[in-house]
Amino acid sequence: MYRERMVNNLNLYQNRIVVKVGTSTLTNEMGENNLRSFDRLACVISDIQNMGYEIVLVSSGAIAAGKNKLKMKTCPTSKRLKQAAAAVGQCSIMYLYDKFFHDYDKTIAQILLNAEDMEIEEKKENLTNTFNTLLEMGIIPVVNENDSVSYTEIESEDRLFGDNDMLSAVVAILCRAQKLVILSDIDGFYDSDPRLYPNAKLIERITTIDEKVQSLAGGAGSRRGTGGMKTKLQAAKLATIQGIDTIITNGKNPSVLYEIVKERNVGTLFVGRH
Repeated sequence: MYRERMVNNLNLYQNRIVVKVGTSTLTNEMGENNLRSFDRLACVISDIQNMGYEIVLVSSGAIAAGKNKLKMKTCPTSKRLKQAAAAVGQCSIMYLYDKFFHDYDKTIAQILLNAEDMEIEEKKENLTNTFNTLLEMGIIPVVNENDSVSYTEIESEDRLFGDNDMLSAVVAILCRAQKLVILSDIDGFYDSDPRLYPNAKLIERITTIDEKVQSLAGGAGSRRGTGGMKTKLQAAKLATIQGIDTIITNGKNPSVLYEIVKERNVGTLFVGRH
């Protein structure tokens, strides 16, 4: 498995950050594209890059965007319709990112990945070289799972990447990023599900992802996304093993990224092993 092969000692780039944004952040309550979220995200990431950081954006939302573009009344359920929606939606998402990042004088690049790309050593090396070259050129890579051809991700109930949560951890490792930021639809990791228990308490710092922590992860995510806290916790575990600090926080206000680069407490910090 790629998870085992990727475990090794890494020298991390101290100014390199991977930011993952989910479908629930990029769409509104009606399931339509949230243009304000795209704009705010592009503005903050561009500004942070201007501060000397290298940013990789891992973005979900292709199927949802495709559904909107194709005027589907409900989310597609069959594999063929999901893949068709993903193919159309990927164009829509990249158009929106290109438009909004261009407003802030930034150039983006698209990278679509499959699980197999990380399992073959030569492909993995080529990917690493591509990321490094783009970042050295000041280009912001926008990464997504290649849903239009990856039938295992679309069909699996226990998705390998889980709305790109695990994919973002893999990308952080490939890029040797210092931080992985997962923008979710809740404020962080709680001691119980805050959507069910009003008295749930946010856990601000976790140094070890043990069985007790894993038991708090719960199940599926929001109705607009496929990644729940379980996959985010799996991503944090994979990244922290490599020494990468992982933060789970709310994506409604991308300005939270300013607080993160200033090392301020935001959401839940999973401390990377050093």
